[in-house]
Amino acid sequence: MIVVIQCAGKKRKDGFLRSRDGKPVIFVADPASAAASDSCIYARPDDPSDHGGSWRDVLVRYNEAPGNNPLSLLPAFEFYERDTYRALVKRFGVDKTYILSAGWGLIPASFLTPYYDITFKGNADEWKRRRKSDVYSDLSMLPADTDEQVVFLGGKDYLPLFTRLTAPVRSARTVFYNSATLPDAPDCRLVRFSTTTRTNWHYECADALMRGDLAP
Repeated sequence: MIVVIQCAGKKRKDGFLRSRDGKPVIFVADPASAAASDSCIYARPDDPSDHGGSWRDVLVRYNEAPGNNPLSLLPAFEFYERDTYRALVKRFGVDKTYILSAGWGLIPASFLTPYYDITFKGNADEWKRRRKSDVYSDLSMLPADTDEQVVFLGGKDYLPLFTRLTAPVRSARTVFYNSATLPDAPDCRLVRFSTTTRTNWHYECADALMRGDLAP
């Protein structure tokens, strides 16, 4: 089984991509709305970099040849503060755990991830809120030919990105949901996770999955 979980708002500020002059790059949804600063650069992941190509291209190249990881980027499962991400890797394995990131797309848990502050949540600040109409060249790094069942743990705001990026996957996809109505998830099996928790309920769902209380 492959587990995909949405990203988290609280992140560790331990590693940044940097411009050629050494300034850290903070990736946001709308750089023009972010507070001006001389100490850093605000950019979208797909903005042109000063290293050639977009910043997303820079990150992919860095992951392909990280060397001794001079920028001290953390793997995705270590990047988010909540322990659930590390628990999932411990339970299912680093190669069977993926993160659905509002900034980068569908990335493996081992993917070296720079600091970013982008979310689909509608109540987020303007500079960090990614809208459905925004154009992103999202990474989709889950192999389409996998034979493993794919399980998604995340809220409705992230579901359209999950269904789009996993559409080529030939194996079964299961989506846990918490709403009273069925979500729109074409070609996915829907399983309702019953809980009174309304915010970040998917972490409770992840705990139940790791305990073996859920059978996707």
